[in-house]
Amino acid sequence: MRGVEHIDTRLLEELTEQSQDLDSDAVRITQDALADFAEATGPRPRRWWRRGSTVAGAAGAAALLASARAAAATSSDDVKALQTAASIENLAISVYRTAAGLPFVKDGNKTVAAFITKTTAQHQAHAKAFNSAVAQAGGTRQTGADPKYAAVVKKALPTIRTSADVVKLAITLEDVAAQTYAKNVGQVTNAQLRRLFASVAPVEAQHRATLLAVQALLAGGMGDLVAVPTDAAKLPAAAGAVGFPDAFYPTTNASPITEGAVK
Repeated sequence: MRGVEHIDTRLLEELTEQSQDLDSDAVRITQDALADFAEATGPRPRRWWRRGSTVAGAAGAAALLASARAAAATSSDDVKALQTAASIENLAISVYRTAAGLPFVKDGNKTVAAFITKTTAQHQAHAKAFNSAVAQAGGTRQTGADPKYAAVVKKALPTIRTSADVVKLAITLEDVAAQTYAKNVGQVTNAQLRRLFASVAPVEAQHRATLLAVQALLAGGMGDLVAVPTDAAKLPAAAGAVGFPDAFYPTTNASPITEGAVK
């Protein structure tokens, strides 16, 4: 009889590597979006008034006007959306750090521990990016956790006894993050912020896909059948789709932009 806690480390190593590759690509897009956002909303050099020509003065004034318009295009709702995103990331960081300290994780499978470590680092980078955008827009950085899901986590933590329990909770957080950021793409008014949310959403979705695969292994005790290479004839029919249950990522459970905003 296969043990319910068995995980094929080769599969998880490959999924972790894919997650890292996806995150590396997303980081480049995120950094570009933040740089463009900072340029659009930040103060422009004001040395133009030291120049003698009328043309230089007019060009400098036009630059300042463009900057003011870009800053105005960042609405208070944009800032709230960023703060809520940061609150979700802060909670995810806390949960993964707690999971890393659990005996059956800390002293268990090294590959699982490595996945948690990398995923925690990615969430830290996402939280930093969202809060950087908040600061650039003149808002207050969000250092707290999303209140709605903090309550969910508080209720769930005392019941966690196995890796499967950790995975179930993590799936909930990764899913709400992905849904929220996907919806934010169509809600924020600033083009650079749309790019920012669009670059982070697929990383969270990939985290969820990986966790769904691990959850299936834990529930079915068939981790030894999912390997690279694998015996495809012995895999259950749903094996190829378990990590991707939706043709289009849903947004029905996306958090409202005000949910984690700084009060």
